[in-house]
Amino acid sequence: MKLLQNLETSRLLLRQPVTEDAALIFEHYAQDQEVSKYMTWRPHKSICETDEYVDRCISSWADHSAFSYVVEQKENAQLIGMIEIRLNQFKADLGYVLTKSEWGKGYTPEALQALINWVLGEDEIYRIWAVCDVENAASARVMEKVGMQREGILRQWLVHPNISKEPRDCYCYAICK
Repeated sequence: MKLLQNLETSRLLLRQPVTEDAALIFEHYAQDQEVSKYMTWRPHKSICETDEYVDRCISSWADHSAFSYVVEQKENAQLIGMIEIRLNQFKADLGYVLTKSEWGKGYTPEALQALINWVLGEDEIYRIWAVCDVENAASARVMEKVGMQREGILRQWLVHPNISKEPRDCYCYAICK
């Protein structure tokens, strides 16, 4: 599969993360309890945690285990979130996060659509899927906006440590060629 270092939409630039992004990620959303509510990670308590996260993102590009993209507004180069895709043979799964101040402005579906268009355009990939907590209506709505279909509920699928220590039910969404 041909990897793209950058993807562009009308309003956004999706690009590979660099070490210097950690400070903005920490400042804009990594420490925000509301943003991290349905994530699989706890809010970062220090910039060191965010530095480690960005280092993992950069390393995952190098070993081809995952491909994280910083989401920036093109008009001002403002970092507003991240989106990641993980390849597994003929399928790919993804995840995303957006700073709270930009919620409800259509940025997540826009970034997600660009990623889906690129990945499904590749010969090797036939399916893109993602999950969200059954209580995360906003994330479910994002996936539906880009044409992903709810396939069902995965019982006790993921631990969302900001809600519970126990695995929680998640909706599974997918889009196929």
